[in-house]
Amino acid sequence: MAGEHCFFLLKEDKPREACGVFGIFAPGLDVARLTYYGLYALQHRGQESAGIAVGDGERITCRKGMGLVGDVFAEESLSSLSGHIAIGHVRYATTGESSLENAQPFAFYYKRGMIALAHNGNLTNYAELRRELSQSGSIFQTTSDSELIVSLIAGNDSGDLTAGIQETMRRLCGAYSLILTTGNRLYGIRDPYGIRPLCLGRLDDAFLLASESCALDTVGAEFIRDVRPGEIVMIDESGITSLQSHQQGRRALCVFEFVYFARPDSVIDGLNVQKARYALGRELAREYPLEGDLVIPAPDSGVSAALSYASARRLPFGEGLIKNRYVGRTFIRPTQQLREMGVKLKLNPVRERLAGKRVILLDDSIVRGTTSGKIIQMLRDVGAKELHMLVSSPAVTHCCYYGIDTSREGELIAAGHSVEEIRRHIGADTLHYLSLSGMQAALAPFPREEVCDACFSGDYPLEGKERL
Repeated sequence: MAGEHCFFLLKEDKPREACGVFGIFAPGLDVARLTYYGLYALQHRGQESAGIAVGDGERITCRKGMGLVGDVFAEESLSSLSGHIAIGHVRYATTGESSLENAQPFAFYYKRGMIALAHNGNLTNYAELRRELSQSGSIFQTTSDSELIVSLIAGNDSGDLTAGIQETMRRLCGAYSLILTTGNRLYGIRDPYGIRPLCLGRLDDAFLLASESCALDTVGAEFIRDVRPGEIVMIDESGITSLQSHQQGRRALCVFEFVYFARPDSVIDGLNVQKARYALGRELAREYPLEGDLVIPAPDSGVSAALSYASARRLPFGEGLIKNRYVGRTFIRPTQQLREMGVKLKLNPVRERLAGKRVILLDDSIVRGTTSGKIIQMLRDVGAKELHMLVSSPAVTHCCYYGIDTSREGELIAAGHSVEEIRRHIGADTLHYLSLSGMQAALAPFPREEVCDACFSGDYPLEGKERL
């Protein structure tokens, strides 16, 4: 319509993770504000919606909205959330559309009071379970698989919530890290494969749960340990109780946490993310010892690997691309002719540093191939003499069903094209991916059988109907 702006989604050449979760049990502290700060630290895991639910032992009050944490919560909304338990959530949708009704946490009345839940991950048997529950009379308000989990837990007839959680875990397939509260107890739950991260911390007499340890650091909490695969952690006025519900024969932590998703300052299952990315860069230098005048990263997740590569090759490192940090994932582009401005709004090359140089551009991944070519063309436009692209992970050739938005193989450029075809498509002089064995060497603290690298290898930890 005339005079009306159109909104276009800037879909980057990156996978997107499902979400981040945070929880705290802290009588006497401002749990809503601490959760707000914790969610700020986890904002990279989801930017579509944010929410906080606070319990005081009698009722649970929930505030949530579309957008970033700072946009959703103002002083007035935080001040209205009083209690001693809080859970928080930032979301990127992988199951269910992006809408306010699917924003989390979910808070419901059920037969024993109130219950609220925040979920990171993706259920692979969601359609089957929803159909089963619908046929038995269950009513759903959202299209999110997370609501289904609440329905299963609350509908359990054992009379004990912990037993209901255990029974629900036996029925769920896929990836889930959950934080749940009834208003007087906080639960942390990790799926039996440990696909999605979840850790436990302490702040004086308070206990916290978070998707990443960086959120604990932000609020001044001490990291205690990671929640184990298949473990249920219960926190109340008596302290922490751990119940090992069940665990599969193998662990399967998602390797993309180290490649791209997690913040570099986080530690996941004992491995610092920045250390892992440095190791990926060293393996790239071993496999592809290129000559060049300058190594530059694709901001920001390529920085650690690029620094490591440049150091190993004794090559200069520099910022060749400057990122505009005030452009979100979605912004207004008023005319069709300006669609190509998307990448330029986010990244701008430094002409004086790049002109006449043999440039080695290092990125963490190429998933769809939608922006790599535009970045390389920008670098050529400012006079780069040669452009060699290195990727600090293998080619993404298979879909993910566990909470990453690569569930359609047609979106994956490497699924149907050779490396040479991709090189020509993006316009690089050379293109090299880190090998699968190189990635395994970089993540050596984890035996290969203890990580999920299915998006690179096709080796899914869950088989049959459980992965579809």
